[in-house]
Amino acid sequence: MRILVVDDEERFARLTAEHLKAAGYEAEVRTSGAEGVAALEAGGFDAVLTDLKMLPVDGMAVLEAGIAAGAGVMMMTAYGDVQTAVDAMRRGAADFITKPFDSAQLLARLERLDEQLQLRRENFALRRELAAGERLGAMVGSSPALKEVQELVARVAPSEATVLVLGESGTGKELVAREIHRRSRRADRPFVVVHAAAVPESLLESELFGYEKGAFTGAAARKAGRVESADGGTLFLDEIGEISGAFQVKLLRFLQERTFNRVGGTATLKVDTRIVAATNRDLQAEARAGRFREDLYYRLSVFPITVPPLRERKADIRPLAAHVLRRLGYGRELPAPVLELLRGHDWPGNVRELENVLERALILSGGGDIGTEHIQLPERAAGARDMTRVGPRNGIVSQAGSLADAERELVADALRRAGGNKSKAARSLGITRRVLYNKLHKLGMDGDED
Repeated sequence: MRILVVDDEERFARLTAEHLKAAGYEAEVRTSGAEGVAALEAGGFDAVLTDLKMLPVDGMAVLEAGIAAGAGVMMMTAYGDVQTAVDAMRRGAADFITKPFDSAQLLARLERLDEQLQLRRENFALRRELAAGERLGAMVGSSPALKEVQELVARVAPSEATVLVLGESGTGKELVAREIHRRSRRADRPFVVVHAAAVPESLLESELFGYEKGAFTGAAARKAGRVESADGGTLFLDEIGEISGAFQVKLLRFLQERTFNRVGGTATLKVDTRIVAATNRDLQAEARAGRFREDLYYRLSVFPITVPPLRERKADIRPLAAHVLRRLGYGRELPAPVLELLRGHDWPGNVRELENVLERALILSGGGDIGTEHIQLPERAAGARDMTRVGPRNGIVSQAGSLADAERELVADALRRAGGNKSKAARSLGITRRVLYNKLHKLGMDGDED
């Protein structure tokens, strides 16, 4: 726990900080309320130990800054100011301690505060998981293909095996990972997500393993990585096929030993973390081609689960559509012609595409009954315009040619609108720049980096 000590009595503040450091805490000192507020606004502190009586900026201002920064705040006060300290607790302070106090008394209070903060973090993580579950829903459907996935999840969840979830983009690989976590003995511990393709290569190691103060420019304080955050729980490594060869070596070592070093650190740290990874690539083929380490592939694919594309489980479209629309506040059944239309589409974007089509249909219907006229699918737009291609600027891409042609048109139009700037084009498409480069390579549209 990193603690900020704020007191205008400098000698007392520094002595208190030394006691905290001797007990194993990280502690920094600020000798005025204004300095304390500034430090909290900069971030990085878990808790604040602040004096109440300071001028011109008092402890109440430090309290407000601490609450805004998400830190636990303990007030230090003289005997006569107890009522003011009680008022501070009503305004969000976690505790107060009356001066003078000995180090044992302070440490006991801080241990209790640390437990409160840990509970708060766990509650926040649980709320976030519940919100994600509400957004993604359960593994909706009863098709044979989905039932097979559900059975595999039920078998592997109670074990500690590393799981590799395979499948096309938009099929719900993260949902499968969350279900594995929910059914495991780690269900009450954190589920931490790392989207490998969304993190720049230069930052991926520090994001995953954390860093020490001074490890690089801007590393003003030690920061724990996602691996430590997932200690006791599950670490979900999404888009694992996108990581570089250099980082594959570091990840392999972690998977073998469950040990790591923070960037800039020498201490070897160990965690109890279960790994679930996911990719839309054929990692076995990538390993054969030398683009992915074979030993890392076998470490990750102890128990592979392939999530089927939506076109292979069209029987699930009706319950999936009902679930999505119910979440959006639409409680009515879709009419048969709409369901027939939905079942006739191949869904290259899978469940994610279905969600987008239904949300757009609900907007177009104005909240009324959804009809076939509200369902916008590429092939319908193409037919309606006599197979004339219409650019993404109008929200429609013809499928008169192959799916690859349509994707090429979409990417080319985004690049034109971005003036050739690939970063802007990727943002307009809702993908990362690395994913855009992969698409350019796949589509034979490679070009110089901007």
